[in-house]
Amino acid sequence: MGPIDGLLHGLSIACTYQNLLAAFIGAFAGTAIGVLPGLGPAAGIALILPITYSFPPATSLIMMAGMYYGAMYGGSTTAILINMPGESASVVTTIDGYKLTKKGRAGAVLFNVAIGSFVGGTASVIGVMLFAPPLAKFALLFGPAEFFAMLLGGLLMFAKISGNTLAAGFFPMAVGLILGTVGHEDVTGRVRFTFGFNDLSQGVELVALVVGLYGVAEILSVIESLDEDVKPIRVRVRDMLPTREEWRRSLAPMVRGTVVGFFFGLIPGPHSTLSSFASYRLETAVSKYRQEIGQGAMEGVVGPETANNAAATAAMVPLLAFGVPFGAVVSLMLAAMMIYGVQPGPLLMTEHPEIFWGVIVSMYAGNVMLLILNIPLIGVWVNFLRIPKYVFLPLILMLAIIGSYSVRNSMLDVYVLLLLGVFGYLMRKINYELAPMVVAFVLGPMIEKHFREGLFLAQGNFAFFFSTPIALVMWILVVAVMVVGIIRSRVTKIAE
Repeated sequence: MGPIDGLLHGLSIACTYQNLLAAFIGAFAGTAIGVLPGLGPAAGIALILPITYSFPPATSLIMMAGMYYGAMYGGSTTAILINMPGESASVVTTIDGYKLTKKGRAGAVLFNVAIGSFVGGTASVIGVMLFAPPLAKFALLFGPAEFFAMLLGGLLMFAKISGNTLAAGFFPMAVGLILGTVGHEDVTGRVRFTFGFNDLSQGVELVALVVGLYGVAEILSVIESLDEDVKPIRVRVRDMLPTREEWRRSLAPMVRGTVVGFFFGLIPGPHSTLSSFASYRLETAVSKYRQEIGQGAMEGVVGPETANNAAATAAMVPLLAFGVPFGAVVSLMLAAMMIYGVQPGPLLMTEHPEIFWGVIVSMYAGNVMLLILNIPLIGVWVNFLRIPKYVFLPLILMLAIIGSYSVRNSMLDVYVLLLLGVFGYLMRKINYELAPMVVAFVLGPMIEKHFREGLFLAQGNFAFFFSTPIALVMWILVVAVMVVGIIRSRVTKIAE
């Protein structure tokens, strides 16, 4: 099925009333979650994951995708209005966004950010449509050696890039790999690492793990900062439209942000966060108004926000083409597909075209919905920020507990939820990243599976994993990234 035929097939899937409704609910809920400080797309998707089990696979993934890029949209609102990023990708937005708010240009900034996010997201959807099918065909050449190199190598690079230090990325990754080994082993079916607790034979539940690490840990972090609340300003309708000069200065950053974001979405690492910082750095280097960036410039907000939305959409390429998630959110989507019995990867496009093309086309519709939601409803989102935290924090915690318990009707999952919530909170306190832990938990069983398959085919010869050109190139790339990172950190320490 070519791109045109696939697009038409995707239209027939995405334009059904239930899938359009799923995209709208996901986009609306994602925007709300992005607006509320202390929550993010991973926590939001984890909270709705038990609900989506009753939906068809395509509908479920469309809702998750809508929530993902909806949260990217919403995260900028708090960063601009109250200097508090809704999620990590909007951290850089606070630099110029809040200064523009204090200058009385909050409405114009939010308008341009909404347009930029729409441009970045839509352009990346076109990129996904063009790049994912040929990459999926290329992935058909992969065997155990190539998949092992891609999964383990990608995980190592992800952990290295994610953390400020080696420990900040690799320690959570190791914990995730360990938790992924608990319960039934996939190849022989043996039970391992249960320590006498029969409930652990089912393994650690992904929903409990993610909601604990992101939802409960975020709640604890927000409670800690209750005294630092900043009330949002009121945005008047007459202040919404940007001036001709503000609009003209936003066009080039939108284009540059789209290119930067799409590239970062294809590589391992916290793509949305990295792309926003890279876009900001690019604007300070090439913009005609670079001397104003940092003091309240439109370029310092529009470029990064366009980039993080483009990266969020582009991250679907490795997921759909290779079945490899390079982030916590896409890891949840991968896990959801596997729960439905759908194997993501190179055969997804032929075996489940309704999922492949339906999700891609739904992104077009979702971006249009988000544009409609974000511009007229900015005042609503501002009022949403006025909800007292003593109201919504207990509500979120209650939803987290109910959602984790409902997956398997097991109190063990509630205990895991609370325990990992405290663990995630402590990791945040010492600036350790949580995403490598989630990705390692999801990829760990897959890495072990391809490792054992390779050893079986090679009769125990470890050289098999370096014996093909594709696998060898991947390992060389991994070693290069690791060595360059270590050298750079040493040079930085010496310079200090």
